[in-house]
Amino acid sequence: MPCGYSLSVSLPLATLNDKFLKHLREVRQVSPHTLRAYHRDLSRFIDFLSCDPLDTSVSAEPPPVQRITASRIRLYLGSLLEAELGPSTMARHLSTLRSFFRWLEDLGYIEDNPCVGLRGPRKTQKLPRFLEEDEVERLLKAPCPDDRNEDRDRAILETLYSTGCRVSELVAIDLKHLQLDRGLVLLHGKGKKQRYAMLGKPAVESLEQYIMFKTAKGFNDEAVFVNKHRKRISDRSIRRILDKFLLRAGIHSPCSPHTLRHSFATHLMRRGADLRTVQELLGHASLGSTQIYTHVSIEGLRNLYAQAHPLGGKE
Repeated sequence: MPCGYSLSVSLPLATLNDKFLKHLREVRQVSPHTLRAYHRDLSRFIDFLSCDPLDTSVSAEPPPVQRITASRIRLYLGSLLEAELGPSTMARHLSTLRSFFRWLEDLGYIEDNPCVGLRGPRKTQKLPRFLEEDEVERLLKAPCPDDRNEDRDRAILETLYSTGCRVSELVAIDLKHLQLDRGLVLLHGKGKKQRYAMLGKPAVESLEQYIMFKTAKGFNDEAVFVNKHRKRISDRSIRRILDKFLLRAGIHSPCSPHTLRHSFATHLMRRGADLRTVQELLGHASLGSTQIYTHVSIEGLRNLYAQAHPLGGKE
């Protein structure tokens, strides 16, 4: 129990929320993106409690944390369902509440955790979108000498596909993270975890060309990928670059930088890579996260069989 507090002393829910977010930022050191998600989810929960129909008091303030019951949380989850939030989003909201109330329980602010025993909606597992190998080939050939940032954009596309990295990992790459002579790049992933990723020959050559261009221009920036203002390029800019070359390559299916990550993993599985290797290359903490690509690979093989085998397309 925190020093100076007892269960008979009730801090405002907003104050506890601020303390929890500070704990996430300073102790657990979650990423800014994750912190924003926690803040957004908890703010919505507190707003709901302020007009909770189970609370008969005239106050517009949320109830003390000790009075938040499983029934209130179920009612809140029901409101999310009525707002037509998807199963994944609802599961994230419940995960946020579980973390918050577990922290409250650990510090002695509550005796009973109202989230214990609550079950979220079952998430439907969707096969990730990916590009076929010929589509990726067209995409990587899309930058041309007429493009103002041809060297940079080609290096971005090649690095995304060669490493299977997340877009956040791509924009965080510094020059000191590159070992081009060994075909390696040090990536900084989720939870401040680091891993080495492989760079294929086309990616190494495109990075060498881009860095040589930067050096000739007098750029000595720490970041590898920079914008016209010589600032580290943003996630949003990467998406705009990708959209531009998808259009030029004649690829009209929905696609994001993460689609290239899915493509990387799917193509590895199709060509015989084992699941554990793909897990390591993707930087997945759990093998379960990588398991989805076995389904993608099987589905792809089934389609190839249907097209190529003499009896594959017959009922």
